[in-house]
Amino acid sequence: MQLVRRFRIAVGLAAMLAIATIGIAVKPGKILAQEPYQFETDLVAKHRVFRDIGPGFRAIRRGPNGNYLILTAPDAAVRIYDSTGKPLGQVPSESAAKAKNAALVFGESFDVDTDGRLVVCDRGANAIKIYSADGALLNVIPFSAPVSVAWLLKDEVAVTGPSASHLVSVYSVDGNLLRDFGDREEIADRADLNNQVNFGEIQSDKFGNAYFAFDYLPEPTVRMFDHAGYLTSEISLMTLEFQPAAQAARRAIARSETGIPALHRIISAIGIDSETREVWLAIGTQLMHFDKDGNRLATYRTYMPSNARLEAGTILVEPDRLLIGADPQGIYEFRKPAQPSK
Repeated sequence: MQLVRRFRIAVGLAAMLAIATIGIAVKPGKILAQEPYQFETDLVAKHRVFRDIGPGFRAIRRGPNGNYLILTAPDAAVRIYDSTGKPLGQVPSESAAKAKNAALVFGESFDVDTDGRLVVCDRGANAIKIYSADGALLNVIPFSAPVSVAWLLKDEVAVTGPSASHLVSVYSVDGNLLRDFGDREEIADRADLNNQVNFGEIQSDKFGNAYFAFDYLPEPTVRMFDHAGYLTSEISLMTLEFQPAAQAARRAIARSETGIPALHRIISAIGIDSETREVWLAIGTQLMHFDKDGNRLATYRTYMPSNARLEAGTILVEPDRLLIGADPQGIYEFRKPAQPSK
């Protein structure tokens, strides 16, 4: 039996009683562990980058040639910039965009692989679109209401969608469904509510591991899977700082007999250091840094240069900096904090 490392972080008896009060079952094998008090540090952006990006911003990635690719909606293409912010082109290219189904209808998420190929969640077209490095459309994979996408190893694409039978579906670049994995969270008797809490963002690292962050699950949760889809670890934050919001969300779900409750997004962004497998997690304006084993290293509050708070929508982790973006504020460069000494 594979050993699964799962981290349930709680603070003392009060937190355990709070969990019991709202009926959260702790699954066998999960560990309720003590966590030391986390001090918050202010993290203020150095400056804004890619200044023409603002309303509609969805995601930013760095290509293998050092250029940056940025998705805004409802743009028909992903924009390309050099490291100085100079526009270089788009994907699909202007000539390729004339082909049938090549232009984006409403892009929600995208990723770029080591060969420069792009995969884009086109939510407006109910499809996953794959483009070559030179901007030509390679394939269109039908997928109902795609939310997030990431490249894995061996020409594989991981996709998430709230109505799928598992959290993650993996396709070949040819469009064949290879496997799916990840158990959905069923916290209500209604399918529409369960679909909403299973919205999530997926990212990957250079080793082919997949990271799934639940957007709306009341307890902030990230699950880590290996390339084959086996759960290797889980971060599930159940400290007192998150309990009031979790309790409120659970009560709203319990009261909902008709209509969809106005659930608030819990995890607003996730960023993965592809080399070290460290996780950066944003919950509103709070930014948390975890090591590859799920141990919290530090906690920050993110601010724009004007000292206005910034709620991350996307986190790009680079060796010496973090690029954090939000809609409509744009994209900001932050100094990457040094890892705290243990």
